[in-house]
Amino acid sequence: MAAILCNFSNLYRAAQCCLLASFLLFATACSSLPSLQYRNTTTTFDATNDTQLGRSIAPMLAAHPDTISGVHLLTNPYEAMASRVHLARSAEISIDAQYYIWRADIVGTLLFEELFQAAERGVRVRLLLDDNGTQGIDKLLAALNAHPNIEIRLFNPFLYRNARWFDFLTDFSRLNRRMHNKLYIVDNQVAIAGGRNIGDEYFQVPEQTAFIDADLLGVGPVVRESSKDFDRYWASLSSYPAELILSAPSDQELEDLHNEAKIYNTDEKAQRYIHAMNASGAVQRFLAGDLPWHWVSVRMISDPPAKGLGTARSEDLLPAKLFQLAGIPEKNMEVIAPYFVPQQDDIAAMTNLAQEGVQLQILTNSLSATDVAVVHSGYAGSRTALLKAGVNLYEWRHSMAADLMGNRLGIGQSSASSLHAKTFTIDGKHLFIGSFNFDPRSIRLNTECGFIVHSELLAAQMEEAFMLAIPFQSYEVHLSPQGSLYWLERREDGRVIRHDQEPYTSWWQRRLVDFFAILPIKWLL
Repeated sequence: MAAILCNFSNLYRAAQCCLLASFLLFATACSSLPSLQYRNTTTTFDATNDTQLGRSIAPMLAAHPDTISGVHLLTNPYEAMASRVHLARSAEISIDAQYYIWRADIVGTLLFEELFQAAERGVRVRLLLDDNGTQGIDKLLAALNAHPNIEIRLFNPFLYRNARWFDFLTDFSRLNRRMHNKLYIVDNQVAIAGGRNIGDEYFQVPEQTAFIDADLLGVGPVVRESSKDFDRYWASLSSYPAELILSAPSDQELEDLHNEAKIYNTDEKAQRYIHAMNASGAVQRFLAGDLPWHWVSVRMISDPPAKGLGTARSEDLLPAKLFQLAGIPEKNMEVIAPYFVPQQDDIAAMTNLAQEGVQLQILTNSLSATDVAVVHSGYAGSRTALLKAGVNLYEWRHSMAADLMGNRLGIGQSSASSLHAKTFTIDGKHLFIGSFNFDPRSIRLNTECGFIVHSELLAAQMEEAFMLAIPFQSYEVHLSPQGSLYWLERREDGRVIRHDQEPYTSWWQRRLVDFFAILPIKWLL
């Protein structure tokens, strides 16, 4: 009897294994992506100097050498949105947009409508979206993609639209790699690169937590570099035409977009936002030629799109290009990164720089300000080592008063805020603004892009922020003689408040971070 039971048990386990193997084979077969053999080829239009934008920019370009670009810093969220809307309305030939997230909220719907209206005028619109940030808008994207002048592609797409977890189970190594780039190019004459996705929180729609962010508006040679980079992502093996992935749209779905946009004509919150956007004066200054341009050497740098498939060479990745162009810091380096997760090699490199006399200052989110607590767990354990090395650490405060930095960013009194800008400066000469977070995902998994600006003036503005504004909008992190962390909060009235645990957090928040910290997931953060 025992032998029979043993044989039965072995047969049962064998059957289980066969069923599991069959399931995995079936899942793998079902998750194969469609062929790109017949995907059409499109590239940037070069002859765009005779457009409205081309003619308005031409006198400025003529006054500067061919190697110099003009950049304008967009920190105010209303100005950043107004610039995108104005450029869409000014487009005559093409709009190329590349984003990690595009939401169907107030900002996303309004900008979708602007792209549609541009297409109605005959403008060619190419929209490349990372598919991880398109949840819930498949029908809308399919409807837009059906327009003859709009083409949408999805980067590293999911096949199971309503069960993406199943895709992760069967194709995790690919789907764990995302396109984090943010780029917006109109008529191959003007480009915007930076940290903002398209959604309410990135442009300070009322009643939303304000994401403190930064973009650069560029004209000149850097735009042509950006267009070439868009083209190579558009043609990459990770970019799939939407019609190969999404179901065919109904006639009603595009009408729903227009109806939603019309609702915002009477919606109080939307109207308050549109009024604030118009009041920024960005469009008026752009039309009058009064934007404060900085004419400097600018390079557009990015990861190769092959990184989305895990086949890119390390020497071709963005960090290598960045330090090749800007050099290793010799005097000082200021880093603003919302998701700062240094690895052991990074900590060792920063320690060596600090020991050589380089002043390192880092601003990231506090636990109370971050929108991703698990990422904070990857940073929290590094604080002691960084402070011992002499690195200055600042953590952004969740509640933000309208002082020097608040007024610069256009944030109202006592607004809830979370840091989302990704910038750093090197030796007071070089400034980077883009999508790159100082974390393992940006370094090894996600594709990133941005502008590196060789400008002592703009770099000095960043250094000034660290000296004058950031200490009043963040907590200074210190290490006591006993080896414990504490946080100093500087108030406008001159008071300095000491916190001996993560400021304004609950016991449960801190324990959750402790739990995440012991998991072997730092490489995913």
